[in-house]
Order: sequence, then C-alpha cells, then structure tokens
Amino acid sequence: MRERHVTVIGGGLAGSEAAWQLAERGVGVRLVEMKPARRSPAHRLDGLAELVCSNSLRADDPANAIGLLHEELRRLGSLILGAADATRVPAGGALAVDRERFSALVTEKVRSHPGIELVHEEAISLPQGPAILATGPLTAGALAEQLSELVGERLYFYDSIAPIVAADSIDKSIAFFASRYGKGGGEDYLNLPLSKEEYEAFVAALLAGEKVVPHAFEEPRYFEGCLPIEVMAERGKDCLAFGPMKPVGLTDPRTGRRPHAVVQLRPEDRARTCWNMVGFQTRLTWPEQKRIFRTLPGLASAEFVRLGQIHRNTYLDAPRFLARDLTLKARPGLRMAGQVTGVEGYVESTACGYLAALATWAELSGKPFPEPPPVTAMGALHRHLTGEARPPGARYEPNNVTFALFPELAGRIRKDQRRQMLVNRAREALSNWLTDPELLRAPALIGEASSTSIPTTATGTLS
Repeated sequence: MRERHVTVIGGGLAGSEAAWQLAERGVGVRLVEMKPARRSPAHRLDGLAELVCSNSLRADDPANAIGLLHEELRRLGSLILGAADATRVPAGGALAVDRERFSALVTEKVRSHPGIELVHEEAISLPQGPAILATGPLTAGALAEQLSELVGERLYFYDSIAPIVAADSIDKSIAFFASRYGKGGGEDYLNLPLSKEEYEAFVAALLAGEKVVPHAFEEPRYFEGCLPIEVMAERGKDCLAFGPMKPVGLTDPRTGRRPHAVVQLRPEDRARTCWNMVGFQTRLTWPEQKRIFRTLPGLASAEFVRLGQIHRNTYLDAPRFLARDLTLKARPGLRMAGQVTGVEGYVESTACGYLAALATWAELSGKPFPEPPPVTAMGALHRHLTGEARPPGARYEPNNVTFALFPELAGRIRKDQRRQMLVNRAREALSNWLTDPELLRAPALIGEASSTSIPTTATGTLS
C-alpha cells in the first residue's frame, strides 16, 4: 500500500503515533510539523512528541485505568510507549521520562522510517483526505478558523504547566528523598515538608499573589485534572493539603513524623539536574512565582529552569462532529486525533492517534473500522469520544481515561474486587481483538526499548 499516501498534520504524541502505525502497516505517510520554523508559546524543543506540561505519563499500574491503557498500548506496539519505557526516569509508581531524550528518540525513529516523509512547515489549510489532523490543544490560526467554520463553533478550556527547579539550588538539608508508602525507588521524589503554619502562610500568599488575567472576551474554563494551584487554594484552605500537597505515606526524617503538607519534586531527566514541582501548574505571574515559591522550605535560593504558564486549549465536541471512526462529519476523509478531539493526557492522545491510524488503514484496505472492545481502556476512550460514556444531558468536556468510562460489570460486585475484574475483563477482550494479525499486528520494539521486554501482562500489581 506504499503508493497510497496519508497526510498527518502535527508531530505531537497523537500525530507521531498515527504516522508510525500507518507506516508500519505499509502506508506512505507525509508527516507535517511546523517546528522549528514556527512554534506555539508553550513549546521549546525542535523535536517531535514534545511533552509540554509534566514529564509524567502518570500511574503505570494497571489497577489504574491509565496504567491499563499503558499496558494495552504496549501490547499494540505503540511507538510512544516504547520510547517512554526506553527513556524513563525514577518516579515511584508513575511512568515518567527524560523529556528531551524521549522527544529525540521519537524523532529519530520517525525520521528514519522509510515509509514516513517528515516535512517541517506550517499547515495553513485543512488537508484533503485521506488525512489525520493531530494539531493538539493549541490549534490556532488558519487551521482553527477553518475548523470553526466547518463545525460552527469552537470550544476551549484553560490549561497550565508547572515550574521546574535546578537541582543544585534546592536545599538538601530540608528536602528529603521518599515516595509515598515507599513505592518505587527510595529516591524517586524530593519532598519539601511544611508545618501547619508554613502551609497556611503559603496558601495565603497564593491567594494574594498577582495572576495572569485572561482577555476580556475569554471565559476561564479549566480542566479539573490540571487546575492551577491557586484555583485549588480558592476552594478552601485545606484543599491543597488533601490534593497535590497531601503528606500521607511520607515521614520527615528530621522529625520522624508526617508533616502537615509536602511539596513533591519529580526528576525531569536521568541525571537529575532538574526537578518538576508536581501539581504546581499555575497562572501566577512570573515575578510572583519566584517570590512565592521561594518562601517554601528548601526553595529559598531556587533557580527556576522553567516557570509556570497558562495557555488556552482548543477541542471539538467529538460526539457531535466526529463519526465513530473519528472522521470529521463535515469533511469526509479527514480524521481528528489527540487532544483536539477532547481526550486529555499524553497517553490518551497517543491512543487516539493509534485509533485514527487504524481507522484510516482499514478504510484504505476496504475494511470496516475494527472498533476497540468497549470493555478495554482503548474502548473506554472511544466510548468517551462517541459520547456513549457520557451521562444523559451532560456536556462533553475533555477527559482522562478512568474506570468511570468503562461499561459497568454485570451483577453485584464487591468493591474490593471491582478493579481486578475490570482489568481481567479488559485483558481478555484485548486478546480477542488481537486475533487479526494483519490488521492489528504490533510493530517491533524500537531503539533502546528493544533491550527491554515490553510486557503483555501487568506492569504492576493490583492492590
């Protein structure tokens, strides 16, 4: 099928995955990425699959829906999960990566694939089919305007990114290494302990700090899974202590007691030269970030490698505007993939890119789209895109994959057995889905990932 070409616009996670999956199935791909000639305000690297916000792909344990999605993508031969496994950094039970090495590996694998032509230019018009639009949540300019004209509206919410601190500027006499409940390695996180008085002073500073104000015509609508820390603080003085600053499972070695609250720092690279402030996405102005965050214990002399910022994300009402095979109803032959469809998260975007590629390949082969089984994590995400997982009358909003998107189990199930049964059901259904080796064959392991086994069973344990 190499003579059949598909255009993929956007070299993020979804676009890179879609291009790779199509090329591995013998389809010629023209992958169009606007960097480095032009970049959005949130991007800084030249390579593909840049992780703009956190460097974490979240929990890797299949007892969590996101960990189950990790497992399924590994079984399906995902480029992105293979690269993540090859460039991972310690993060307890989470799958976190060295974001620069991760981007470089994805870029190298895509660029060297004989079936992919990588073109660095800005796409200024929607492509004719067969094509996949994976321009991400920062879709703007001519493409956004053309999409708006096709669907008659454009939805959005606000997202924000957390600061990164230079390792040698953190006071190690205060910060201590530990993961909650000892999960993962002993040095996966750096923790900054706060007393009750220090915590309350920090919350007060957050509330009083100067924030970036949106334009008058823009209504601030935040994604609940990535709220700015000061927005959480506005919901109550103890909100942060029960959220990103919860101290449970941690003991301050200086006192032998659990602190009132903690700030957790996660390594950004394998050399641990930089640390990400976990859960500290913010819309504080940059001068205020420096002033307020340096009041935290251990950060008095903090050097910020990157400060937090806020940006507006664009997404479509997928159940209204997309067919079940992710084709834009108003433009046959054009499929949408990634966060622009209303999936939220790195791995969810990757899975959406995989599904768009699979649907495109099936169409070129004259076969119906083999929808993922709804009881799998891939299928649950598809249920979100089609609106099947949405409660009646509920508004469509960006969503991470959660077990709430899965079909309910039959009968009365004990609470402590529910997750295990959901996982077992998903694994069996995925195995059955994989019975067509031609349509769903998993590409070979990539690059450095070839030296490590990508499992076909759980990567964690159910608890």
